[in-house]
Amino acid sequence: MSERALHRIFNRAYIDDRQVNELLGISHGLIADGKINQAEAEYLHKWLVANTAYHANPIIANLMTRVSEMLSDSYLDDDESQELLETLTKFSGGDFEIGELQKSTSLPLNDPPPALSFINKRYCFTGTFAFGSRKDCEQAVQEMKAEAGSLTRKTDFLVIGVYATDSWAHSSFGRKIEKAVDMQSQGHPIQIVGEEHWVSFLN
Repeated sequence: MSERALHRIFNRAYIDDRQVNELLGISHGLIADGKINQAEAEYLHKWLVANTAYHANPIIANLMTRVSEMLSDSYLDDDESQELLETLTKFSGGDFEIGELQKSTSLPLNDPPPALSFINKRYCFTGTFAFGSRKDCEQAVQEMKAEAGSLTRKTDFLVIGVYATDSWAHSSFGRKIEKAVDMQSQGHPIQIVGEEHWVSFLN
């Protein structure tokens, strides 16, 4: 390998490290007050756009995709704000790599996983999804003639995003999971499934 090629590799590594470190600093600042508002999300998005223009660091690129989806309608709703807060908290804590599908063995998924149907069924989505935003997931089942919305006694399926980790019980979406498990214990026929299982039936 030529000396020039080596310089390019080391320079690229330096840029990646510098930008990831800068993103860590930004993340710490944004989550300091325990919430992410519209202006903060837009600032983060501008930084991500500017930095992905120079190289394809997967951490930065995947986070930019998620934030872009959240702001696609120019409005950061409460669910998106909480999702972004949790993502940045995990990232800045060093125990979460954006873009890595983390499968948890502690999630209370139905075993064996049930066959899914859509017509006249009601779906609820919780967590963070590789498929897209929560709105994207809801639209996908609505196109299959199902309903989508909050978790109620009418819900047939609760779908948990693949980015859920073993610490799900301590996250905001953990409350929905706990409620669904409680509903099951009371004899309600709600089914709890993972994103990958759900997507397999969309196809």
